[in-house]
Amino acid sequence: MTLFDVYPLFDINIVKGRGCSVWDDKGQEYLDLYGGHAVISIGHCHPHYVEKLTEQLNALGFYSNSVVNTLQRQLAERLGKACGYDDYQLFLINSGAEANENALKLASFKTGRTRVLSASKAFHGRTSLAVEATDNPKIIAPINANNHVTYLPLNDLDAWEHELAKGDVCACIIECIQGVGGIKLATEEFAKGLQAACKKYGAVLICDEIQCGYGRSGKFFAHQWLGIRPDLITVAKGIGNGFPMGAVLISPDFKPEYGQLGTTFGGNHLACAAALAVLDVIESEHLVDNAHEAGEYLMAKLKELQTTEKRITDVRGRGLMIGIDLDIPHKALRQNLVYTQHCFTGCASTNILRLLPPLCFTKSMADDFIGRLKKAFAEI
Repeated sequence: MTLFDVYPLFDINIVKGRGCSVWDDKGQEYLDLYGGHAVISIGHCHPHYVEKLTEQLNALGFYSNSVVNTLQRQLAERLGKACGYDDYQLFLINSGAEANENALKLASFKTGRTRVLSASKAFHGRTSLAVEATDNPKIIAPINANNHVTYLPLNDLDAWEHELAKGDVCACIIECIQGVGGIKLATEEFAKGLQAACKKYGAVLICDEIQCGYGRSGKFFAHQWLGIRPDLITVAKGIGNGFPMGAVLISPDFKPEYGQLGTTFGGNHLACAAALAVLDVIESEHLVDNAHEAGEYLMAKLKELQTTEKRITDVRGRGLMIGIDLDIPHKALRQNLVYTQHCFTGCASTNILRLLPPLCFTKSMADDFIGRLKKAFAEI
């Protein structure tokens, strides 16, 4: 049997990680500004994280959701306090796509409606309704193209209100910082206006915080920069620092019913141990504040570089979620960064570098990256 070949790969075998560095099987160290696609929140192989997962695995790795799991209750209490939503309810699953599927399902249960409004260039996952809410026809199979979703420009409040006024919208789902869409930020005016319009027309507001949440923006959630309080919040990626996990934070306006939602693996003992360890480190090492401070520093350095490096046309983002627009395709630059400068970054579209380092990223690492980026520009 061979692997189903759907991933264009760098010819590098990463075998070890510590903090914001990874190493390949030849012993080469790389500075990691990709974080496994924003998954690594507290740093690779943090000792507290390793200790807590090992401890839990030696006790019990898994049992079903048919019994009490006190780790789930501890996580709900800790997460509520950490993010400021202690009056919300928590449903635990396995991934971001699954989080969005369940959020959209809850919205439809509550409203009795089936239409969804999503933003142009949105990415919400690759499963049934999540992929239909994703603005990329190349990954929407015919079986998923069920005409549930209308795509609208981010920040065009009039367009969203026009559709909401039709009275058939189940939910509006937005990333307050678009990831795959190229680090495009929702404005405060748009977010507040959309929240008010959702309330007026009886639709549910979902904030997809899968990539931009969990401290990455310099607040626990990116929407907290915008002064809104969504009905449903979806999280994954950074919640488990690499352990597969997702969750939906659910407003008190939603009343659960037995059997309404379900999962086999979601919220298992090992996953909860991982998530609790992540919160321990985020709190003890003040990583949300660090994401803000280190991110502001890195963006300032990038904007300074923009004044001399004309191939940079824009720098934008919040915290440690940064987009660098280029006037050339990013491929050659990323190849040089990886193979010559030994530095991983992400990308978006054909010409945007996307920076998503672990939240323990430092100002000295930012300086190091700027030096490597300068060399890469000089060599391509």
